[in-house]
Amino acid sequence: MPEPTDLPSPTIAPAEGRLGVVCVGLGAVATTFIAGVELARRGMGAPIGSLTQLGTVRLGKRTEGRTPAVGELVPLAGLDDLVFGAWDPYPDDAYVSAVNAGVLDAARHLEPIADALRAIRPMAAAFDPAYVKKLDGPNVMPSRAKRAMLEGVRSDLQAFREQHGCDRVVMVWCGSTEIYVEPGPQHADLDAFEAAIDIDDPTITPSMLYAYAALLEGVPFANGAPNLTVDAPVLRRFASDHGVPICGKDFKTGQTMVKTVLAPMFKARMLGMDGWYSTNILGNRDGEVLDDPESFRTKEHSKLGVLDTILQPEVYPELYGDLDHVVRINYYPPRGDNKEGWDNIDFFGWLGYPMQLKVNLLCRDSILAAPLALDLALFLDLAQRAGMGGIQEWLSFYFKAPQVAPGLYPEHDLFIQLTKLKNTLRWMAGEEQITHLGVEYYAEDYLPQD
Repeated sequence: MPEPTDLPSPTIAPAEGRLGVVCVGLGAVATTFIAGVELARRGMGAPIGSLTQLGTVRLGKRTEGRTPAVGELVPLAGLDDLVFGAWDPYPDDAYVSAVNAGVLDAARHLEPIADALRAIRPMAAAFDPAYVKKLDGPNVMPSRAKRAMLEGVRSDLQAFREQHGCDRVVMVWCGSTEIYVEPGPQHADLDAFEAAIDIDDPTITPSMLYAYAALLEGVPFANGAPNLTVDAPVLRRFASDHGVPICGKDFKTGQTMVKTVLAPMFKARMLGMDGWYSTNILGNRDGEVLDDPESFRTKEHSKLGVLDTILQPEVYPELYGDLDHVVRINYYPPRGDNKEGWDNIDFFGWLGYPMQLKVNLLCRDSILAAPLALDLALFLDLAQRAGMGGIQEWLSFYFKAPQVAPGLYPEHDLFIQLTKLKNTLRWMAGEEQITHLGVEYYAEDYLPQD
């Protein structure tokens, strides 16, 4: 296998024409994302939280002062080139759905763009309430047969592309968390997967059908939920074999984002830890769905994996070998989309003396997720134009449970993830990697003098 420095930078096709962004789900996250883009391109709002819109990448030495914007370093689609579509089991257009979600101020942020939002009506969803037991809307495909749903999504993608004159399309899962499904023989290879679809095997979930439809149509796919979806072995392999970019799982927004910042601090200072207790209060549709134990198990699996990978208890058993990590999610309707997270961390230091850190995070779930959806759509399109198919591990920065190649452990440290992302952009642009070594600035001090 060649070393990274031996891999030539890719030739990136220009971002010409219209980019279709189709969201699975037209709820709080998707409508906040779409409305924010519409406001930004009309000069009525700032895309705060978006690396593609506000981020920079340092190039060369610190003394050179070169920090181009991300969009200057690599050719990204412009906001004016985006056209949106969605599927949802509820028939409300994007305006009505956004009002119902209650995330954005209707008078200030929805009324001025009501024309654009009302024009986005959701396509009938490939939906089965057996996988999301708290939801059951009327805007669904007429058949729950898995083959019929798969072909329905493919047909929708083809029609959307033609109707809107899209040169390229990406798909972003902004839907709910499905019940927990583990990879099995049905997900091992294409023949088994196709056969399982034909017999309506219950281990083939609607999200897998969306992902498979996207891959069959050459459409990059980002999984914003903890569902197995495109992380099923057969779909990972299919994406790689056919050169279609994929990434996931589960948007990294509130509590887990904080966790991937704090946990590296404890490890960096070699501070031990006895326990980390996390609880969430959430009242939107996501909170309602996660009130079902089977859907919560999927989310719990995503959230619990963070600490083990960062703290490495197998390497530091005396510091983290007996860690109790507990995660709870409580559905509380009055909270709406405003999530509250409580963390209690019991840690210890010199000579084993105990200490505590308590964190109370009051955040807006969809406000944090919307810029992630934008960045992922633009970066997946970039990867597609650069010929980078399969898992896009450099986009781990955006996920709670990042996809990685088989045999690798996922990197969860937010700042290592950011370094990986920016170094990938440097590589794509033909620029040198930055290691932060910096010994050249001190050569006279470090080297023997004649």
